[in-house]
Amino acid sequence: MKIAVDAMGGDFAPEQIVFGAVRAARKYECEIVLVGDEEKIRAVLKHEKDWEQLGITIHHASEVIGMDEHPADAVRTKKDSSVVVATRLVKEGECDAVLSAGSTGAAVTAAQLILKRIRGVGRPAIATPLPTLHGVTLLLDSGANVDSRPEHLVQSGVMGSIYAEYVYGKKSPKVGLLNIGEEETKGNEQAKETYQLLKKLHFINFVGNAEGRDIPKGHIDVVICDGFVGNVVLKFAEGLAKTILKLIKEAIKDGGLLAKCGAFLLMPTLKKLGKRLDASEYGGAPLLGVNGCCIISHGSSNAKAICSAIGVANEYVKGNVLAHIRDTLAKEEIGSHDSEKK
Repeated sequence: MKIAVDAMGGDFAPEQIVFGAVRAARKYECEIVLVGDEEKIRAVLKHEKDWEQLGITIHHASEVIGMDEHPADAVRTKKDSSVVVATRLVKEGECDAVLSAGSTGAAVTAAQLILKRIRGVGRPAIATPLPTLHGVTLLLDSGANVDSRPEHLVQSGVMGSIYAEYVYGKKSPKVGLLNIGEEETKGNEQAKETYQLLKKLHFINFVGNAEGRDIPKGHIDVVICDGFVGNVVLKFAEGLAKTILKLIKEAIKDGGLLAKCGAFLLMPTLKKLGKRLDASEYGGAPLLGVNGCCIISHGSSNAKAICSAIGVANEYVKGNVLAHIRDTLAKEEIGSHDSEKK
């Protein structure tokens, strides 16, 4: 397996991206192609003496797409940008997956323009795992498309269900529609129409509406919504997790000697909690619905997060997720009139 990594994308590129790739090369059975400014990449790799023996190579790309650039315009004009070149390597069959911590819009646009959408998919969706009381719940779309029609949400439900089954090993994963109430008649027109469409699907386990408070409980495996709502939920969850950990630390600090002694005894438990809430443990989220494995990582990703994201790509390819999505959409004739017919 060979994974193309956008070495220039992210707040801490290329250092943290490269270090994360090296860590992943040691941990997973995969080759890694670092795409970007060769001179800058080599300057980081000089600290890793065995990088060539690990199956790491460099593919030079002379341009970088900034976070403030218009995604579609930048992808079309910057043909030699790191994210475009990395995505093209997957299209040409030289790599099995592409990963980027740069502009999400640019990564999504590059995937749609270069890899193309799967036949029958109107809008690809980012599937982000959220920690819960019972493992993880998959949230999609978490930011690829802010405006989605009911049929797009249905496609997200199907793709999310397939991903949860073949990557997380969940048999007949429970799929819920994010809404303001459990009743079938609740929500806006988009939610009500989506509910009726999902009810008709016999091949996924649709369990009805899910409220925001249901997500952290972990009783629902896949929660679907449009990218606007999903991104708000995701950012809120990230902020809340960090706030909770900070409040715990401050409470211990202000609690005196007794609190510190208690914290010392609870340290293994607190570390385990911190690990479950740490976004870098999950690393990246797959863009489902394009003809190839595209993993989107947070812009603030460190080496640990990049390593985890490469692990996500590894599981996606091993689980043959793309083929399962293609086969299911074709077999069940679930499609969209604006999908790419390729």
